Amino acid sequence: MTEAKEFIDNAQRSAAELVDRYFALWNESDPERRRELIEGLWAEDGEQILQATDEARRIAAGPGVGTSAVFEVRGHAQLEARVASAYEHWIAGLGWSFRSRDDVDRVHDVIKFHWEAVDADGEVTGVGLNFLVLTADGRIERDYSFVL
Repeated sequence: MTEAKEFIDNAQRSAAELVDRYFALWNESDPERRRELIEGLWAEDGEQILQATDEARRIAAGPGVGTSAVFEVRGHAQLEARVASAYEHWIAGLGWSFRSRDDVDRVHDVIKFHWEAVDADGEVTGVGLNFLVLTADGRIERDYSFVL
């Protein structure tokens, strides 16, 4: 009788490793290290498109505003500013951190995962869903983020 060998999906493993680096970026305090992570994770013209919370979307669509609550940044410099702003507000300011919900999945050049924001006590304060579209060299071309 032959023993069943554990199936190892290298694409899924590399997707999980990329997502681990993705969260390391958002939680990183050192601006130089964040810059390095961005350069390793995103293509030079990579972008993040963030759909904000329902509350932010209601406000944006309200009288006198009349827009959507979608935020878009493109390229390493804008990504750096976006990550720094998020770090200062959510991590340094509120003491939160971001983590994966351990459901990373990949089909061809797309990675999907849920995430959560947690406070210093480990209580979940927010959740979201991301789709990362990768370039041929495995870096992020587009990051679609949905705050749920």
